[in-house]
Amino acid sequence: MRKVVIAIDSFKGCLSSDECGQAAEEGVKSIYPACEVIKLPIADGGEGILNALMSVTQGNYVRLYAHNPLMEVIETQYGISKDGQTAFIEMATISGLPIIPPEKRNPLITTSYGTGELIKDALNKGCRKFIIGIGGSATNDAGLGMLQALGFRFLDKSGMELETGGRIMDKVFHIDNSNIHPALKDSLFTIACDVNNPFCGPEGAAYIYARQKGADNEMIEELDKGMQSLTNVFRQITGKDITSTPGAGAAGGMGGGFIAFLNANLKSGIDLLLEAFDFKNLIKNADLIITGEGKVDRQTIMGKVPSGILREAQKQNIPVIIIAGSVEDTEELNKAGFKGVFSITPSPVSLEAAMEANFAKENIKRLIRQICRITS
Repeated sequence: MRKVVIAIDSFKGCLSSDECGQAAEEGVKSIYPACEVIKLPIADGGEGILNALMSVTQGNYVRLYAHNPLMEVIETQYGISKDGQTAFIEMATISGLPIIPPEKRNPLITTSYGTGELIKDALNKGCRKFIIGIGGSATNDAGLGMLQALGFRFLDKSGMELETGGRIMDKVFHIDNSNIHPALKDSLFTIACDVNNPFCGPEGAAYIYARQKGADNEMIEELDKGMQSLTNVFRQITGKDITSTPGAGAAGGMGGGFIAFLNANLKSGIDLLLEAFDFKNLIKNADLIITGEGKVDRQTIMGKVPSGILREAQKQNIPVIIIAGSVEDTEELNKAGFKGVFSITPSPVSLEAAMEANFAKENIKRLIRQICRITS
């Protein structure tokens, strides 16, 4: 083989996209030392999107202190493009689920306020374009916390200002936007997300995602009730009905908050990154593309990283193989167009052993080496 492209999403909790790619490259080079290998850090709308975008733009990281979902001050970061015009924000770095210990997760309390603080800091530094990945949130507050950090005030029927968290949603009666950040009117927001859920209802944010954020059945009903109420308030104030808008339910309804108040454009995270990488030109004349993620199954072909890779590769008739720690629904993945679907795990091992970083790296190298031997 003369040219191989590697674009593997992170194996969450185990290896980053960069680490997966490095191990796969070593596997290719062990059989084809002269092969051109193009290795791309890749992500959807969540973990890793900041580093991926920064690798493309050669921008600068900005470190700062902001509030996590429990309103505790922590150190975090975002990126600014080399020309200083565009801010890259990964919501998960400040409002993400991994930040909160399982026993403290409660979407009635958690807030997206910190994400708004990062946006505000970037606005103050002159940024007017924003690319924000909103995957992996710990919140279900419809983005109200994020908007509060930008100057929006949410008031109850008596005119009292509400605090933060998903618990305030059904109490919002009026929204005061008289003191919002003045630069918002001149700013453009592109939101990267990998789900198409509506804002509320049986397929909405609360019913589909709140449980993994710490909600029980009673909380889920309360959260959805709050979101149903918010749609009416949003409609009255902005004229926009976001109830059934695909993606409005992303990040606990933050997608809907962005659409309603910041005129944001929601876009598939993988499509956004592939455009940024100029992927269609990078892969020209490639003999093989290697993609993957921690677990692959039928959901993989529903907008996740490997499906976006496959779609572009098929336009140029380039074969794509997919690797993962856990594999299900192999036949469906093959029917979708993947030439091979491979688990990196060589034999039955405990989950703890399989997730050990060095073990996983060696397994990726070993697997790719064996695959390359077939074509040598």
